[in-house]
Amino acid sequence: MRQDKIPRRILGTLFSSLSAGVVPRTGAPYIAIGRNREIMSLTDDLDRVAEGEGVTRFIIGRYGSGKSFLIQLARGYAVDRGFVTADCDLTPERRLSGSGGAGLATYRELVKNLSCKAAPDSGAIPVIIGRWYAQISSALTSSGISPEDPRFPELVSDRIAAESRSFEGAVGGFDFAVVVSEYCRAWGRGDDELMSSCLKWLRGEFHTKTEAREAIGIRSLSVIDDLNWYDHLKLLAALVRKIGYSGLCVFIDEGVNLYKISNRVSREANYEKILSMFNDTMQGKAEGLMIVFGGTPKFLEDERRGLFSYEALRSRLADSRFVSTGTGPVSGPIIRLRRLSDSELLALIMRLTSLYGIYYGTEPHVSDEEKKEFLSLMTERAGATEMITPREVIRDYIALLDILRTEPGKGFKDIVSGYSKTEGPVDEKNRITLDALEF
Repeated sequence: MRQDKIPRRILGTLFSSLSAGVVPRTGAPYIAIGRNREIMSLTDDLDRVAEGEGVTRFIIGRYGSGKSFLIQLARGYAVDRGFVTADCDLTPERRLSGSGGAGLATYRELVKNLSCKAAPDSGAIPVIIGRWYAQISSALTSSGISPEDPRFPELVSDRIAAESRSFEGAVGGFDFAVVVSEYCRAWGRGDDELMSSCLKWLRGEFHTKTEAREAIGIRSLSVIDDLNWYDHLKLLAALVRKIGYSGLCVFIDEGVNLYKISNRVSREANYEKILSMFNDTMQGKAEGLMIVFGGTPKFLEDERRGLFSYEALRSRLADSRFVSTGTGPVSGPIIRLRRLSDSELLALIMRLTSLYGIYYGTEPHVSDEEKKEFLSLMTERAGATEMITPREVIRDYIALLDILRTEPGKGFKDIVSGYSKTEGPVDEKNRITLDALEF
C-alpha cells in the first residue's frame, strides 16, 4: 500500500478521528499494525461465510485496545470482498431486545449503515435491489426481449416476484418478498412515492400495520418490530446472496451497554437474543450471515452480569481448559486482543509520523531516537507496561506532532520535559531500554 497515493480527504478524516480518540470509518488499513493473527482469522471467517456458512465472533478487549478499530478494519475487508455490511454501536436506547422500540432502533441503525462496494458509506438498500433489477433486465434482454417493449418493466417485476418466493418459507418472508417485489414494480413504473414507502418498510420505519398497508397498498402486510427484527436481518442476508453478494456481515459494537442493564430480566432477554444469533449462525440456520460483537472483558466474563452469567452462553463461549488466556488460537468464537508489543507500538508511531508528514506536506521534526523516547515515557508509568492502549499512544503522539507543527519555537525536549512528573509515578522496573526497541 503506497502511502504517497493516499487521498488527502481520507488522511484528514483519519487524523481528525484519531486525535479525538475515535475510530475512523475510513483509512483504518493505513495504520493497521500488530493484529495479523486476528485479521487472518476474520478473513478466514469471510471465506467460510462466502461458501454459505454462518459465523458469530466476539472481539474482547479493554477500552482503547483496538476492538472498534478491528471491527472497522474487518468491515472494510468485507466490503472489498463483495460482502454487504451493516454496523452499529449499542446504547441505552439501542439494544438487542427490549420494550419501547429498543430492538427496532438497533435494526434501523444497522440498515441505515448498510454498505457495499458501490455504496461504501451507508444507505445501500436501493443500490442492492437496483443491482438485482439490472441483472434480471439483462437476463431478459439476452433471452430476446427488447427493453423497448412496453411490457418489459412488468416482465422484470414478474421475474423478481417469482424469484422472491424463495423467501416465503422463512419467518416474515412472505411480507419481505412482497415489499421487495413492489419496490421493483415501482422502479419499473417510475413511481417514486411507492419506492419510498417500500424503503421505509424495509428500514423498519412504519409504526403500525395500518400505516404500512395504506402506504404500500397490501392489505395483509405486517411491520418490522422489536420481536421480529432479527428475522428480517436474516432475510436481508438471503436477499444479498441471491443477488450475487458474498453474504451479509453485521458488526455490533459496545456490547458493554448490555452488561450495564440493571434489570436482570431485561439483561437476560438480550443475552437470550445473542444465544439465538449464535445458535442460528453456528448451526447453519443463517446461511451467509456473519455477526461480530465487540465488548470489554467484563461484558464477557463477569459471572454476575456478563455473558458468563447466562449459563447457556458461558458453556459455549468459555475457553478450553487447554488454552491459556490471551495466548491461544483465534479460531474459536472469542478473539481476545492482547497488548501490542513495544516494537509494534514503535512501528505505529513511525507510521503515524509518515502519514502526518504526507498530510501536512512537511516532515515532523522528530528523530528516531525521540520516537523511542516518547514511547519509553508512555510506558514507564506504574502499570503502563501491561495496561497501555494504542488509543493513548496515538492520541498523545498526534498531540505532540500538532504542537511541534503549530509552535515552531518548541522542540521535542521542551514538550516532553515534564511529562513523567505530571503523569503519575514511574515504574523503573518496567522502563523500556531504548536500544532494545526494533521496527
